[in-house]
Amino acid sequence: MFQYHCLNPIASVGLDGFGENYRQTDDFNEADAVLVRSAKMLDMELPGKLLAVGRAGAGVNNIPLDRCADQGIVVFNTPGANSNGVKELVLAGMLLASRDIVGGIEWVNSQKDNPDVGKLAEKQKKQFAGSEISGKKLGIIGLGAIGQKVANAATHLGMDVYGYDPFISVDAAWNLSRTIHHIQDVNDIYRNCDFITIHVPLTDGTRGMISREAIQMMKDGVVVLNYARDVLVDEEAMVEALNAGKVKRYMTDFANPTVAGVKNVIITPHLGASTRESEDN
Repeated sequence: MFQYHCLNPIASVGLDGFGENYRQTDDFNEADAVLVRSAKMLDMELPGKLLAVGRAGAGVNNIPLDRCADQGIVVFNTPGANSNGVKELVLAGMLLASRDIVGGIEWVNSQKDNPDVGKLAEKQKKQFAGSEISGKKLGIIGLGAIGQKVANAATHLGMDVYGYDPFISVDAAWNLSRTIHHIQDVNDIYRNCDFITIHVPLTDGTRGMISREAIQMMKDGVVVLNYARDVLVDEEAMVEALNAGKVKRYMTDFANPTVAGVKNVIITPHLGASTRESEDN
């Protein structure tokens, strides 16, 4: 009989895959296998009997890979399981950045006691006017499971899509719309695109990839979207660029003190994979 422990809530449809030789335990130290979503395992002491760690998601930066390797613990991930959920949030992020929907909603709520709110709204709506995303240039850095879905969906919304991924898989390339421009130099994304979204794993090479220098290369009024990992972006440099008007909006799924409350930053509380479908997948 093998025992597994869940560090985060795991959908029952996933746990149903365990057969009669497995049972769930509340004791982490008695687990032969651990299932994890976003819980940080980096400082945890790993049980001596632990055989496997399963990550419900693509990234494994919350798992101590080196120690797992030293102890012979196999690490699994589930790339693509949340790809549609994240894709939809990215699309929502672009729309929220282009049209001041949030500002408009907040204004209406502030007028809840005004009997003439309907008439006043007609007079005030011009301050919340925005732009359409159709016809705009979207640069996508990383064309894995999420990036390719964003790319294809954006083409259907009329966007001119540019993709950069030096490690693109054959399957990903086959799944991309032929209208997407394949970019060889990421700097071309920075220089030319109206929207830039990043979808790469966190590695030593990608940490801080959206750097101060990268931001300086970008077009004035650019919108930057980060629904991958917070540390992929130099957020101190991003805040400076927002305050200077260089960047129009920064959309992110990662709340932290550097960007929380900053004007023209819209933060969601790590909602990318927070759908029933993603959890079941």
